[in-house]
Amino acid sequence: MEYIAIETEFIKLQQFLKFANAVSSGSDAKYFIQEGNVKVNGEVCTMRGKKIYEGDTVEFEGVEYKAVKA
Repeated sequence: MEYIAIETEFIKLQQFLKFANAVSSGSDAKYFIQEGNVKVNGEVCTMRGKKIYEGDTVEFEGVEYKAVKA
């Protein structure tokens, strides 16, 4: 599991994937999210604007990322 420090109350899923360097661009994030390739807290999420808060986990391509406070 990789821990990703966020400085705000929340971050949108698309931005989170870019911030974690899981994808190279926003358009890549949009594509993978809309295709159902991303899980948030264990459930498939197709909303790229989904708010990710401290403690949430995001899974993409077999890697889990956990949002933690900076």
